[in-house]
Amino acid sequence: MSVNVNLKQEEAQTIGGELPKTRLQGSDVFIQSLQNEGVEMIFGYPGGAVLPIYDALYKNPIPHILARHEQGAIHAAEGYSRVSGKTGVVIATSGPGATNLVTGIADAMMDSLPLVVFTGQVASAVIGTDAFQEADIVGITQPITKHNYQVKRVEDLPRIIHEAFHIASTGRPGPVLVDIPKDISNAVFTSAEIKATELNLPGYQPTTSPNFLQIQKVAQALQKAQKPLILAGAGVLHGKASEEFVKFVEKTGVPVTNTLLGLGCIPGDHPQFLGMAGMHGTFTANMAICEADLLINIGARFDDRLTGNLEHFAPNAQVVHIDIDPAEIGKNVETDIPIVADAKEALNSLLKLEINKLSIEPWMTGLMKSKAEYPLVYSNDSKKMLPQEVIELVHKHTKGDAIVTTDVGQHQMWAAQFYRFNHPDHWVTSGGLGTMGFGFPAAIGAQIAKPHETVVSFTGDGGFQMTLQELSLLQESQLPVKVIILNNQCLGMVRQWQETFYDKRYSESLMPSQPDFVKLAEAYNIEGFKVDNYHDADELFKKVFSSNKPALIDCRVEQMENVYPMVAPGKGLHEMIGVKG
Repeated sequence: MSVNVNLKQEEAQTIGGELPKTRLQGSDVFIQSLQNEGVEMIFGYPGGAVLPIYDALYKNPIPHILARHEQGAIHAAEGYSRVSGKTGVVIATSGPGATNLVTGIADAMMDSLPLVVFTGQVASAVIGTDAFQEADIVGITQPITKHNYQVKRVEDLPRIIHEAFHIASTGRPGPVLVDIPKDISNAVFTSAEIKATELNLPGYQPTTSPNFLQIQKVAQALQKAQKPLILAGAGVLHGKASEEFVKFVEKTGVPVTNTLLGLGCIPGDHPQFLGMAGMHGTFTANMAICEADLLINIGARFDDRLTGNLEHFAPNAQVVHIDIDPAEIGKNVETDIPIVADAKEALNSLLKLEINKLSIEPWMTGLMKSKAEYPLVYSNDSKKMLPQEVIELVHKHTKGDAIVTTDVGQHQMWAAQFYRFNHPDHWVTSGGLGTMGFGFPAAIGAQIAKPHETVVSFTGDGGFQMTLQELSLLQESQLPVKVIILNNQCLGMVRQWQETFYDKRYSESLMPSQPDFVKLAEAYNIEGFKVDNYHDADELFKKVFSSNKPALIDCRVEQMENVYPMVAPGKGLHEMIGVKG
């Protein structure tokens, strides 16, 4: 698979580091600065305030994906970043173009995804006059960006862009916004050369190396523990530390649970893996947190969907928290051994210590017994296909090797529960913000990042309709994404909460009127299929996953199926409902 952007890679290298004889505009400097940062792909949507930039892009091209909506562009950039480990780049025009990016910016901030977002702005002289398509995007995004800039002088462009990429990708990753007034893009660049200056950011010096004394305390705590547990979050994945993590787990023999965003940092079939923890986690993982006498958190932020009622979270445990963001340590859960560090560096430091495999056989025996007695199970008393069956069939036909993206809701939780990942960086989902419409464009970005991998987008019938216009990109850019709609003709998680907590008052959560998704796919020149039973789905998936073409599969599943186990709001992890043994 190759992205059809109609240009050769070498064509992107046409502006040198020094000024040519002709004078350059700010827009030319912008393109050169992106090339200097090694940008390989841009996701964007043009408009008036960024026309100078797009004109420069035409003359000195970098591969670009023209999304069909700015929200699609930024979610695609998130998927690209999450899978590739590179910084995603987004361009949108001023006013509505910029504000259409806000959801994706907030999503990236919550889930620590490195993005550099460039927005056009009205000319400097009319900023603040409510000019046509003006919006104070710097003010709007200040709470949801790691940092943001508005360029005041064209000479500052190389420095600001270099700083933006550095800030976005170091420390705890996150989005950085650069707002560029149109007159800056048109201004003549008079400096002697176009190159990034040396970084001078005295106020931004993230700590990456752990304090050795604190690392020693972790080793001492491990040797004393009888019921230790490791909780691994997305920080392990962002730190590219999965290999070191598995070595540490196997060296110590300590059992492991993941947050939703940490899935994949250890293989799903690893004997020490207890499953995901939290609101829809496994019984064994949640009970292990409740019973542990030592909890080592690596790269997770103790969010409410993980902890449940904090009064009952890890009540018996000495808590170790390793995180690159010092603001997260102690924010929600009192920490006994805080370590501010990059996950990879912290794990390497721990691996250098002489830590023997722990003698915790009674603890492990009890956990393995619980895991066997309380697996994730479901029963099909319906004539309709169950969503869990669809997830397991996809796992069967992809052998756990696919890159999986989701929106938010029931299908997200079922995918997390029933798709067992063999590799890190194969799970792309909206965790902190919980964004409907995220999954499908994120799959597009993931497929661009990994063109030879199988990419599956599990989505609900509700969320898919929020960004389905990006179907245009599958044929246009030759992307063999498999879109699997778990279609229960409702807003599934909303309906489940209404059933459980609102006495089955299904207020505006049922969606009986829907488009024909098969015809919709065909309108975009993509193969579409509808299936409503297990046997036909099995045969269809065999065909679809052996093809290198995009496909949309409308899976008609049981409407009233719920996600279990579940920790109700305000309850502790030990108070799960829907546990089946």
